[in-house]
Amino acid sequence: MSARHFLSLMDFSPQELSGLIRRAIELKDLRRRGVLFEPLKSRVLGMIFEKASTRTRLSFEAGMIQLGGQAIFLSPRDTQLGRGEPIGDTAIVMSSMLDVVMIRTYAHSNLTEFAAHSSVPVINGLSDDLHPCQLLADMQTFEEARGSIKGKTVAWVGDGNNMCNTYLEAAVQFDFQLRIACPEGYEPKAEFLKAAGDRVRIVRDPKEAVAGAHLVSTDVWTSMGQEEESAKRLKLFAPYQVNRALLDAADPSVIFLHCLPAHRGEEISEDLLDDSRSLAWQQAENRLHAQKALMEMLVAPGCRPA
Repeated sequence: MSARHFLSLMDFSPQELSGLIRRAIELKDLRRRGVLFEPLKSRVLGMIFEKASTRTRLSFEAGMIQLGGQAIFLSPRDTQLGRGEPIGDTAIVMSSMLDVVMIRTYAHSNLTEFAAHSSVPVINGLSDDLHPCQLLADMQTFEEARGSIKGKTVAWVGDGNNMCNTYLEAAVQFDFQLRIACPEGYEPKAEFLKAAGDRVRIVRDPKEAVAGAHLVSTDVWTSMGQEEESAKRLKLFAPYQVNRALLDAADPSVIFLHCLPAHRGEEISEDLLDDSRSLAWQQAENRLHAQKALMEMLVAPGCRPA
């Protein structure tokens, strides 16, 4: 039987994704109550990081340890990938020694090529195209705070980046309406827009996007690898800052999310993370619980406690 991978939200059915969110909430409760649950004892997670991260490394490494397993961190300096070994060759060798692999990389094709040669599950920890693990945490956070997101309105304000692409996939899989406010020329990828169909609408005015929204989300204006564009982006995106006044145009029950790290004073106002409508800290913690549910599902299905 071939390994099952999680490179995109589209790799799972809507029912499976909803089940993952419920399981993440259960695992969060087990941890809060101090219940020891180690279904991945003696299992090993390999983590390949081409892009640096705080939350991704902590949540995967701590999550694997809490599930009874161990995690190995590998930077480009720690593998032959940094010296030109073919990705497929690396995948064959690594998957013969590990039980699951998480990769945080630039080109999404690196993930698909690795997965094609891997005999164990491969998880997308972020690529330039998609960030599906973050969306699991986002959907868990909304579920905990407001219940089902089905039929609700979500606003994305800012760059049409990998997070925006993934929100487009989430709109399909979790059945909500998505409005995207971005400058012309900074829309998400056409393939993701097309797949979302009538669930998405692109506007130029952030107030139009946020009006009546139940969830508002944003991200930094300059992602890793775009540093040379920073000055241009800061000027172009200035009208797209999310602040308390903008949130006031949303539904009274709105929550604000940011995948972090945040550049206060740029894509968000200095005080926004302190607003009662911001659940960014809960969202960050939920990376741990959502990814534990994901690893349990991929590596040890059927190991839930009675």
